[in-house]
Amino acid sequence: MPAVTVDDLLVLPKVPEPDPAVARDRPVVSVTSAPSGLEGEGFPVYRAFAGVSTATLDPFIHMDQMGEVEYAPGEPKGTPWHPHRGFETVTYIIDGIFDHQDSNGGGGRITNGDTQWMTAGAGILHIEAPPEFLVASGGLFHGIQLWVNLPAASKFHPPRYQDLRASESSLLSSPDGGALVRVIAGELAGHEGPGVTFTPITLLHATVSPGAELAVPWRSDFNALVYVLSGHGTAGAERRPIASHELAVFGAGDTLRVAADRRQEARHPALDVLVLGGRPIREPVVHYGPFVMNRRDEIIQAMEDYQAGRLGVVPASDLPHRQPGDVDPGGPS
Repeated sequence: MPAVTVDDLLVLPKVPEPDPAVARDRPVVSVTSAPSGLEGEGFPVYRAFAGVSTATLDPFIHMDQMGEVEYAPGEPKGTPWHPHRGFETVTYIIDGIFDHQDSNGGGGRITNGDTQWMTAGAGILHIEAPPEFLVASGGLFHGIQLWVNLPAASKFHPPRYQDLRASESSLLSSPDGGALVRVIAGELAGHEGPGVTFTPITLLHATVSPGAELAVPWRSDFNALVYVLSGHGTAGAERRPIASHELAVFGAGDTLRVAADRRQEARHPALDVLVLGGRPIREPVVHYGPFVMNRRDEIIQAMEDYQAGRLGVVPASDLPHRQPGDVDPGGPS
């Protein structure tokens, strides 16, 4: 995984060891497996939050692990034009390249370790697609798209983008150098990531070497989730087994622990996890397709606004090979 690596982890700032006299380990309350599916124009995903209640996930709504897939020439796929309202999308590319474009004239390219943070807010149309040269050549593609809810007071904030470069992430290591931690948003032990959020959250990508353990301090007012991108290991002080495409939900406490098994698969030589949590918003959530609001009438209004063109208009200059398409109201996009 080329999403930011370093030759010598021991030169990085260290995640402090939790003090067992005052810090409480968070227990694992559940482990669920992500079912596979297809998204956009047909790229494979794992639905990371399937089977977990909205109340448990709050302030998060949805997360897809996109890939990991090795595309043959001509196979790479993206999404057609589609709308969003009422939340933020966080697209983190671990391997591969994605171009994005929106109805406000924004756009850009994200690649290994970069993050595109889009606040849909009041509403926007956008598209995500691999560049033409990658479609022609094929190649490895792997990433995450996370949906972060907005509180009612911010749901109609003007849309905005944050293009976060891989080099902007804060890099930390465990005290013994056995784990590399990338802080994408929020803060860990006083080290801040580049992502600016409406809802207080922390988002980390950690690579844990075989046989190593990572213990991180975690705000007691945040929920706590660990999703396994690849590898095998354990979660919590009770060492609950976790493996690729599984989500561990933690209970109350001050410390999160994950450990990597000593033996890993040759293709994935370490345990790679996303560690995420945030302060729950605790507001009603009505989620319908690409809209996340507080009430059913707000969803109806969002659909009417989209159909009337009030969420934006597809620009004349489109990304290659991508045309506006109908929105599937039944699922995320």
